[in-house]
Amino acid sequence: MKQLYFICNLHSGRAMVSSYLGMILDKFTAAGYEVTIHPTQDRGDAIICAKEACDCGRYDVLVCSGGDGTLNEVIQGCMSSETPCPIGYIPFGSTNDFARGLGIPKDSEAAVDCIIHGEPIAVDVGNFNGKHFTYVAAFGALTEISYETPQKFKNVLGHAAYILNGISKLSKIRACRMRIEYDGDVIEDEFLYGMVTNSSSVARFLSLSDVQWDDGLFEVTLIPKPENLMELRQLITAFSKIQIGPEKRYLHYFRTSSLKVTNLDDEPVSWTIDGEYGGAERINLISNQKQAVFFQVDPAMRMQAEEVGETGLAVVMPPKDEMFSPFQELDGMEDIGSLAESES
Repeated sequence: MKQLYFICNLHSGRAMVSSYLGMILDKFTAAGYEVTIHPTQDRGDAIICAKEACDCGRYDVLVCSGGDGTLNEVIQGCMSSETPCPIGYIPFGSTNDFARGLGIPKDSEAAVDCIIHGEPIAVDVGNFNGKHFTYVAAFGALTEISYETPQKFKNVLGHAAYILNGISKLSKIRACRMRIEYDGDVIEDEFLYGMVTNSSSVARFLSLSDVQWDDGLFEVTLIPKPENLMELRQLITAFSKIQIGPEKRYLHYFRTSSLKVTNLDDEPVSWTIDGEYGGAERINLISNQKQAVFFQVDPAMRMQAEEVGETGLAVVMPPKDEMFSPFQELDGMEDIGSLAESES
């Protein structure tokens, strides 16, 4: 009988995992798996359990249910083992950016079928100062909301909890002076935001097309501080469009396998990796570990997820029940306008 180790976070996704456990276990058992289940007990618990499951050599697949943070811990554990297991993912988080990009269904029953009938595909893993991440490392405006938004709010409001928390912090946005070195090039400027990604979707608003999960390359997006209020509004307009193509002149966008990011400010700059606090080091080394892990994915659904239209950076619309744009709030924020004017 095939062996499956199941790590689940019962608090993710409005704490809905518990309601689906019976179905999940029944489907895996009917498919010929003997299931060992471990509900996470504390932050970091999934790292330890995932490493032990991989090290013992007993399991055919390691399944994780929860949000992006839980998945990140499982990746950390797998990457610290010399014998990592193939990973199956049942997304229950508030955003589930990584799952969406890979074509892993949001519906839990369909996600289980994807694991049972899917095929292993190689996926790159990022390394950020020795820590691993699956889809994003970011600094600057609003990056802290992912790890500062209380779990109880996420359980009640879902993705909207991030948006509301973000709006409350808009007036506190400040630019960060950073030096970015990659492939022999250097960019030095003041940035409102920067992200290093291996995902076609970030926070369900920003969407990167033409992303390859196994090419050993990151997509890097850097948003400089506007020089004046008019440029700030042009930047907002660029992000308000579904496909911003020609508006890329307001930001830096490139692909690379590694980069060095140095904070040139006196104040520390915090980073987030996969929605969790990533530290505030002055010098940050980021590298891509090509095809480091394998995920059980339905090839047809993955191809469908990759069909996102033209190449470039876009803003994707949330589901109809969450039709709410943070960019509308920016137009009336005098503090941000004065920030752009006073610091220019």
